[in-house]
Amino acid sequence: MQTPSAASRVGIQVGDQIVLVNGVVPRDILEWHRLVESDVVDLQIARGRESLDIVLERQPGEPLGISINSAVFDRIHTCDNHCEFCFIYQLPKGMRRSLYLKDDDYRLSFLFGNFTTLTRFTEADLERVIEEKLSPLYVSIHAVEPHVRSEMLRNNRGGFSLRWVRLMLDNQIDIRAQIVLCPGVNDGDVLESTLSGLLEQFPELESIAVVPLGLSQFNTESRMRFQTSDEANAVIDLVEEWQRRFRSVLGRQPIHLADEFYLVANRDVPSADHYGEYPMLEDGVGLVRSFIESFSGNGPDVNGRHDGFFASVDHGSPTDYVRPVNPAVETSLRVAKPVSVSLNPRTRSAKVPAIVSGPYGSSMFRKLLAGTDLAHIPVVEVPNLHFGGNTAVAGLMTFADIQGALRAHGRENVYLLPDVCLNDGVFLDGATVGDLSEEFDIEVIATSGVALRQRLEAARKENSRD
Repeated sequence: MQTPSAASRVGIQVGDQIVLVNGVVPRDILEWHRLVESDVVDLQIARGRESLDIVLERQPGEPLGISINSAVFDRIHTCDNHCEFCFIYQLPKGMRRSLYLKDDDYRLSFLFGNFTTLTRFTEADLERVIEEKLSPLYVSIHAVEPHVRSEMLRNNRGGFSLRWVRLMLDNQIDIRAQIVLCPGVNDGDVLESTLSGLLEQFPELESIAVVPLGLSQFNTESRMRFQTSDEANAVIDLVEEWQRRFRSVLGRQPIHLADEFYLVANRDVPSADHYGEYPMLEDGVGLVRSFIESFSGNGPDVNGRHDGFFASVDHGSPTDYVRPVNPAVETSLRVAKPVSVSLNPRTRSAKVPAIVSGPYGSSMFRKLLAGTDLAHIPVVEVPNLHFGGNTAVAGLMTFADIQGALRAHGRENVYLLPDVCLNDGVFLDGATVGDLSEEFDIEVIATSGVALRQRLEAARKENSRD
């Protein structure tokens, strides 16, 4: 039964294509919401070969009744940098075409948290960001010295595009910054100069995430290499010193290191109070600590939260649209919001569950389970042979690598697969979770400490009754 709405009342049908809204061709969902926020909306609609003009008058409290499933209606602003550390250049051939899309679109930065270098940013873009208060935006910094930044981006505009940051901060636009740290390129003295420059030039930055270089086996750049344990320790020490300086000068400290630095350095991740409300989880900052805290029942489960624009729209008018998908989600290479999947209904297996994860996650799980009544739970580590290099996160596990690891482990367990490695039930190499379940007993589970603890506790109780 169709939900009563303004659109259904005036005869708008499923499949109708909206051409104009109040005489304007909307460029994206941001402009769409601005155009339809009034109670009277003029629409031009294409229905087959017909063109219809419809005046839609919304009654008080009545939903619009038109679903939007795309965030950007015109062309995505693609990236024209040629960064030597770009992971997209390190992807193997033959994967889905969408994986090779490089975006540098400030709209996707606001909507989904994709990072932009601002090298394609214009005066018109600045005017729109300020006028519509598109805040926060996520900006890739890497270095503040113009020649270092332009060299890293391999784009001459990279040397002066950070000027947009100053203009946006002056107009109360929050900026969340990121530094991809490449050993021997922008660490050491360059990192020291960058953090000093950020404190001097951009003290209003909401946050500064320092994240490690990701390398695959297909990397062809001679300067790009793995970070050593000694180098990771040096980065931690340097950043901790600058955290103290920021706090001394500003009364707060916005700099956070990705978890991987602590894992490579064999050091414990900071305590929960270091991360506050975990604002940078999608950049790999605080993931380990938040998982540990939620698994142990000492903190909230923040991994699955939805922030920002779409959360506010969901709350305001959930019947008016379908949550749009980030058109560049597969290439942002950050922890994506997982899409739920469902397998054919079956009775929950009585087998002992086994946790499936990449090398980083497996290390965390073993420490987490040790000394508890769940220490018997197997952890199946999946080495990333598909990408190789230092790719070790669960979100980049592929079907073939998981299949190989499970075959080596055997079929005596039910395997708990984290949903973060799936996009609508599909792995990065194109196979589906259904393909995997034909050979193994698979259960997809939310990437959540609370969800995992509840599943393992339930299995322990079930097995104790047998």
